[in-house]
Amino acid sequence: MVTGSIASTFYGRPRATQDVDLVVDPNAQSLARFVRSAAARAYYVDDQEARDALERRSMFNIIDTDSGYKLDVIVRKDRPYSVQEFARRRATTVSGVRAYVVSPEDAILSKLEWAREGGSERQFLDALGIASIQGPDLDLPYLRRWAAELDVSEPLERLLREGDCADSR
Repeated sequence: MVTGSIASTFYGRPRATQDVDLVVDPNAQSLARFVRSAAARAYYVDDQEARDALERRSMFNIIDTDSGYKLDVIVRKDRPYSVQEFARRRATTVSGVRAYVVSPEDAILSKLEWAREGGSERQFLDALGIASIQGPDLDLPYLRRWAAELDVSEPLERLLREGDCADSR
């Protein structure tokens, strides 16, 4: 599932990025096949980092050594929200490639979580761009339910006000 800056650009306002964030939900065998496939195409990938990421439910990188472009491979977290987020992904076409993309609501929630954890205003602005463009179509009850669970209710309400979204409190 494509997420991160690519997803926020897809649903909101464009911005330059040098990586792609991809959430996966592999088992050990499918992850090993994925890593072998990337390595066979001459991408840099550390097999041990990939196995560790699966065990810790964290992330590892795959790097195109020719261009320097990076794929952040994020193993889906083992929590109810992340299961729901992954289930709500949408099949679409991004830059001519068929892919699953995080829903706009989940892109917002993810960006707000990253902003809370890293204190990055860039993450909030990405989420605001999505809200500003998608506002009338956003599932506000879904957003508020999971924002409370993820402890991002306050920044969500700020975002809904600043994004001029309907039904903002």
